[in-house]
Amino acid sequence: MNVRMTRAPGARTADRPRGVHLVGSVPLADNEAVFRSVSAILGGHLRRLPDGETGKRSRWNSWTAPSYERTEGLVLTDPPVGSYTPWKQARLVIDPSRLVLERLGFADAALDSYQVFARLKKEGVLPPHVRFQVCLPSPIAPMILLVEEGSRAAVEPAHVRQLTAELTEILDAIPHDQLAIQWDVCQDVGIWEGYYPAYFDDPKAGVTERLRQRAHDIPVDVEMGFHLCYGDFGHKHFMQPADTATVAEIAGSLAAAIERPVNWIHLPVPADRDDASYFAPLKELALDPATELYLGLIHERDEAAGARRRLRAAATAVSGFGIATECGFGRRAPETIPALLRLHSELADPVA
Repeated sequence: MNVRMTRAPGARTADRPRGVHLVGSVPLADNEAVFRSVSAILGGHLRRLPDGETGKRSRWNSWTAPSYERTEGLVLTDPPVGSYTPWKQARLVIDPSRLVLERLGFADAALDSYQVFARLKKEGVLPPHVRFQVCLPSPIAPMILLVEEGSRAAVEPAHVRQLTAELTEILDAIPHDQLAIQWDVCQDVGIWEGYYPAYFDDPKAGVTERLRQRAHDIPVDVEMGFHLCYGDFGHKHFMQPADTATVAEIAGSLAAAIERPVNWIHLPVPADRDDASYFAPLKELALDPATELYLGLIHERDEAAGARRRLRAAATAVSGFGIATECGFGRRAPETIPALLRLHSELADPVA
């Protein structure tokens, strides 16, 4: 990999980042509450605004589990002993060529939220520059979490067909200059690390190719980015990263493989990692100058003081990044959200 440090467009200094990224979930009452609350505090700091994945969608990928429960040809089994998540898994009991997955619900949620987004933007509640951000789990996530190991390779094509159909609905209904798509990359990271078993021959090549295909499903006039993650179930990772080497390697692999623009990449920073060694692998990260890099170094438990320690450590390896939380805001008490949003605005300069 060629070493080429980059600076996000318009960024100033690493100790005073310019710009904030929201990963997805914001546990308020509904999408309108999210749009209003977030824009009132962070509107000028954001380039994109998600709908908060409220209500039943707060369970991230697992809220689509009923699709597998209703699908003919799948039966539910208990998860393996010691599984990171407790949800039942689907086993394929018919010829995979006959498998047609029930509707996942991603398009229904996105189109409902966009109507609210568009109305609030027309009313002047939302900044004119902000795009509507739709967050979609990569196909690997449901295969690992919701499908038993022996059925994953056979079930994945049916999931991809249904996901692609719903993505097409989103792309057909929402103006492209108002839209951004984020691929949530979590269990993929686990496969890269060797934590989860791969259901394809070459783990790293298989992850890269699947994400490359999904990136190329998005037209170039729609913004597209990636959130890399080690999980947040019960506010715990499925494993603790030793440093940023794996996520930097994945980010670099995607940057090299994807021919369309990658508008942003978000990388996680655990709360207890304010040491320069955690960030050192980012010195080798080569991104296109137009790709915004966001570091998920904000944690509610140690607020501004901890974030500033992590900012200083990150600055030893990379410059020109924006900031975020490590994962979404989901499963926090709603009354804590305004203070968490204000923490972002305290630490970062606006983009607008």
